[in-house]
Amino acid sequence: KEKAGKWDVPINKMRAVPEAEIFKVLRSGKSKKKAWKRMVTKVCFVPPHFTRKPPKFERFIRPSALRFKKAHVTHPELKTTFHLQILAVKKNPHSPLYSSLGVITKGTILEVNVSELGLVTPGGKIVWGKYAQVTNNPELDGCINAVLLV
Repeated sequence: KEKAGKWDVPINKMRAVPEAEIFKVLRSGKSKKKAWKRMVTKVCFVPPHFTRKPPKFERFIRPSALRFKKAHVTHPELKTTFHLQILAVKKNPHSPLYSSLGVITKGTILEVNVSELGLVTPGGKIVWGKYAQVTNNPELDGCINAVLLV
């Protein structure tokens, strides 16, 4: 098994996702000659208080139909699934650019809000965020399934 930080990762080998599959080139300008804009065609996560840049300055467009806020996260020891809020995209194994844009593909490490589960640290503090790895292709299923990294 491969490791992500100090966790064993359930899925360690994924097929490489080409950039042409993630982005669609948008042509702009009066005669549609300019081709510097890209539209993300995969599922992505954007922070709750995100505001878009004006269209003239926006290089990467993340459509609101492909934005997800929650994921179905399975706890490996309890063998139960919870519908948890996504806090951030920690690492996309395909590219650092996908991580910064919040693109979610199979194998992506997400940070999820586990405060509802009532997990407690040895010091007695409530655990807020934990990492989970995506186990499905969200663009095919219409939902994000993940396994909690314990």
